[in-house]
Amino acid sequence: MTDTAPTAIPLSGQVTLPDGRVELAPGTPPPSGPYANEDLLPVPVDKRTWTTYNFSALWVGMAHNTASWTLASGLIAVGMDWKQAVFTIALANLIVLVPMLLTGHAGPKYGIPFPVFARASFGVRGANLPAVVRALVACGWFGIQTWIGGEAIYFLAGKLIGDSWSNAAHFGGYAWTMWLSFAIFWVIQVAIIYRGMETIRRFENWAAPFVIVGAFVMLWWMSGKAGGVGPLFDQPSKLGWGGNFWKLFWPSLMGMIGFWSTLSLNIPDFTRYGRSQKAQTWGQALGLPTTMTLFAFLSVLVTSGSQAVYGRPVWDPVQLAAKTDNVVGLLYALVTVLVATLSVNIAANLVSPAFDFSNVAPRKVSFRTGALITAVLAVVIFPWKLYSDPQGYIFTWLGLVGGLLGTVAGILVADYWLLRRTRLRLADLYRRGGRYWYAGGWNWRAVLAFLAGGVLAIGGASFKPLIDGRPVPALSALADYGWAVGLGTSLVLYLALTLLTSRRETFA
Repeated sequence: MTDTAPTAIPLSGQVTLPDGRVELAPGTPPPSGPYANEDLLPVPVDKRTWTTYNFSALWVGMAHNTASWTLASGLIAVGMDWKQAVFTIALANLIVLVPMLLTGHAGPKYGIPFPVFARASFGVRGANLPAVVRALVACGWFGIQTWIGGEAIYFLAGKLIGDSWSNAAHFGGYAWTMWLSFAIFWVIQVAIIYRGMETIRRFENWAAPFVIVGAFVMLWWMSGKAGGVGPLFDQPSKLGWGGNFWKLFWPSLMGMIGFWSTLSLNIPDFTRYGRSQKAQTWGQALGLPTTMTLFAFLSVLVTSGSQAVYGRPVWDPVQLAAKTDNVVGLLYALVTVLVATLSVNIAANLVSPAFDFSNVAPRKVSFRTGALITAVLAVVIFPWKLYSDPQGYIFTWLGLVGGLLGTVAGILVADYWLLRRTRLRLADLYRRGGRYWYAGGWNWRAVLAFLAGGVLAIGGASFKPLIDGRPVPALSALADYGWAVGLGTSLVLYLALTLLTSRRETFA
């Protein structure tokens, strides 16, 4: 399709409100053409309604999930005590909060989603590079989380219905009732996302307190089994505070940071609905590090208690819940897992790729269509096979691609904060030949910084079982610090390339 440029809109075509938020001037025609659609256009100020509570609830709903629980409890399983595990997770989330707030700033100020925000640095067309990489990671996680949610439904229904459900005839290696459970959970998620962002906001508001209560109920149950809270705190560290701990601490810290590095990119997908900068700043500051630390605290205490009760740490909450003889308690625990999985999967793994795929072909792909594409791809990748081989997918492919996203964050921060001083021209983000068109729609500086940062971030990492060894063995010393290396390298390189090769007025 031939690119057609809509009527150019001068800078005066946007207005800045006293609180700093920007929108298209009243009466100004909205951007049109091949790079715009209704879902990608700036959210009008009167529709930016999310409050501090909405953002806090969003993070509570996303942070309190099975993956976060096992992330924290897994540190206990590898030898940390509760103090070391909570310290590691708290520090990681304080660190990742910084790029989260920096990239999130563009959301409430301009009302734009992540792929449109990325056009300022990567180019109107080039933004598809980070957007598609982010989308593919989300598709993988959406499929795996949907399979986990289907297992929760399968397990829950089995307790209610009995052996006729649990031991149903097998097809493709699993009971047909498991396939049905997977399909049910898939449909529930698509139905919620299809109703739009306002439905997501209401769902997260409800899910957040439900999951918190569920975590405290599990702590109460485990402390009862252990004979009080004392044994939960008494489990010693197998590492001490010497060299053995610090050797494990640094890669663990990067892993905890990497867990939310994807959201640190596409957080504008949510903050674009913010009522103010204060709402998104306080909402995220209160919601991310505090709730992740609290959930980690609950997780490690319960896991420590399981070690005291069962002689070994049980870090999977579903397996731990299955050990109870109380049917009501079991059902409540499984429903909590189900709600938590639903909450994080919709917010973290469906909203972002829906916008990202829409950005690839705005005229043909809407937000809802992008969500359906994500949901279908999540099935096509056979998540049941991927989940059965976590080494090959979760820890290799997703981990490596996730590491690349730190490089994108460095470029976004350098461009938006250090070069442009948070000044953007809305209309040019949607048109050919404008300020962000660069060369054929691509900014080669951003692409080069992305590639260089990516090589340093993951070049020395292990790619097993995809390939043996490391692509660049000389970089192996950087492998445990991939996210930080990628972010720092891309930020400095992009800044240097841009200042050396661009005119000053480009950033006015």
